[in-house]
Amino acid sequence: MEKVYKAVSGFTALLLAILLLAAGLYILIAHVSNSTDPGGGLVAAMIICFLSTAIILKGLVIVQPNYALTLTFFGKYVGTLKENGLSFVNPLFAKMKVSLRSKSLESAKLKVNDKMGNPIEIAAVILWQVQDTYKAVFEVVNFNEYMTNQSEAAIRHLASSYPYDSIEDEFANITLRDGGEKVFELLETELNERLAKAGIVITEARISHLAYAPEIAGAMLQRQQATAIVAARSKIVEGAVGMVEMALAMLSEKEIVQLDDEKKAAMVSNLMVVLCGDKAASPVLNTGTLYQ
Repeated sequence: MEKVYKAVSGFTALLLAILLLAAGLYILIAHVSNSTDPGGGLVAAMIICFLSTAIILKGLVIVQPNYALTLTFFGKYVGTLKENGLSFVNPLFAKMKVSLRSKSLESAKLKVNDKMGNPIEIAAVILWQVQDTYKAVFEVVNFNEYMTNQSEAAIRHLASSYPYDSIEDEFANITLRDGGEKVFELLETELNERLAKAGIVITEARISHLAYAPEIAGAMLQRQQATAIVAARSKIVEGAVGMVEMALAMLSEKEIVQLDDEKKAAMVSNLMVVLCGDKAASPVLNTGTLYQ
């Protein structure tokens, strides 16, 4: 579990290092100018000043905005330094820099079978960032590689769990093509579950590419077109029947003309041809009686 490490102010430590360095230089100059005196004590003090300066400088660290340093002491996790600026830590601490910035991952176009077994191509754009530095550094070997592999696995699982569209599964509540925000939400949830072990949180996930695989794309396009034509024809026929029914009712109600069953059938046939035809009908004038 991540622990936040509170470090000593680096400016205080830097000031102390400057003072020790100045003291060491002063002792060195004094020792050189008084060469007749062995000055064993001065030499020892000078060495201590220079050594202390080196130790303090080694313990100074700079943390940039949206970065953190994980600190270990002889293999033991001490904490994570997140405070920006100049800080002083134990010079014996081992440090590892971790970026907390939001990153974008665009997956490759993956070829996978949807729920109905149709081969499709799918890709996604994922925004992510490290939330727990301890898990990111110590729970997985390489959290960037882990992120890439688990994202691909999540996208494949999502694609195989739902149909591409509702053509083959008319009762599907969610499809990849028409699912919209619900599909994105499902992808984000699965990614967060998979990546929680690495201390990574997904802020946004969107499908950037979705299509049938090239080997079936042509056939599926024809199928979609046929389905659309059938649906359109169904609406046309439904409307035409209503119009014919209304026409016959109005003719009978207003007693404009009396039609027997044979003429009603002929009229219905003619109206259905006119209303349901692909092309405009060419009128034919009847100069005789209705029975000619």
